[in-house]
Amino acid sequence: MASTRRPTYKTGGSGPSAKAKTEAGAGRHDVISASKAAPSAEGGSAAAPGTPDNVLSFPEPKGKRIRRNIIVAASIVAAIVAGLLVAAVYSPLFAVRTVAVDGTRMLTPVQVQVALEPLHGKPLPQVSDDDVRKLLEPLVQVKAVTSEARPPSVLVVHVQERTPVALVKQGEVFQLVDVDGVQLGTTQDPASVQLPVIDGGAGVIGKDLFKAITAVLAALPADVLAKLSDASAKSVDAVELKLVDGQTIVWGNAGEKELKAKVLSALLKAPANPKNPVQIYDVSVPRHPVTR
Repeated sequence: MASTRRPTYKTGGSGPSAKAKTEAGAGRHDVISASKAAPSAEGGSAAAPGTPDNVLSFPEPKGKRIRRNIIVAASIVAAIVAGLLVAAVYSPLFAVRTVAVDGTRMLTPVQVQVALEPLHGKPLPQVSDDDVRKLLEPLVQVKAVTSEARPPSVLVVHVQERTPVALVKQGEVFQLVDVDGVQLGTTQDPASVQLPVIDGGAGVIGKDLFKAITAVLAALPADVLAKLSDASAKSVDAVELKLVDGQTIVWGNAGEKELKAKVLSALLKAPANPKNPVQIYDVSVPRHPVTR
């Protein structure tokens, strides 16, 4: 005889734990989540194992990607340039092998090249004007110097020499001096140098008078300077010059040197009058020069 008993089923449990599960289950109905799930084999969808079912994935913005690529490219270029600079600074391929010199008159290029011999083998980027200047200090004729590198191995040196403005008689020897009184050379034949003579120099006539004379001579053009035989000064306001033809130039003080030099040059170029030769050119007041 068939049994009339119905099967019985147990619920998920009772007590606090079951209640908590029930409340938790009820709470999940209040949460809305979105997920991107791959379709299942039966046409449904299923989340990938280990992937949270509440994460949305968005593509990276195009602008941000471009900026990142630019930064990376710039960093690579900077690294390459830095490497090339380091290689140039220290590479023996750019070492000094030839020194070219220009601007010399009293000195010879060979004298300058010999003084700069310690620079041979030094990389061009490491050679500075100060390095060149220090090596040329013993050559008193050099007033200023600049240099330029011509890769891969040539150093060009531009020399500015001091300009001799007078001869200073010291016994039987004549010294060539510039406006600062720096001795640039010597000669025993003053006629071979077209410069006026200052008898005694700063040690005899005093530094102030010597400076006043040389300042005047430095203002004169080369063609006028070559016509002078000697220069003297009774005071800093009374500088006088003598021409090789015997005429006297009254210069006065060192003021308005450039204007006085132009006026004197014009007077010397004026046609001479054999019946009334000029013996004195007075340019002490350059706007009102006097000849007599």
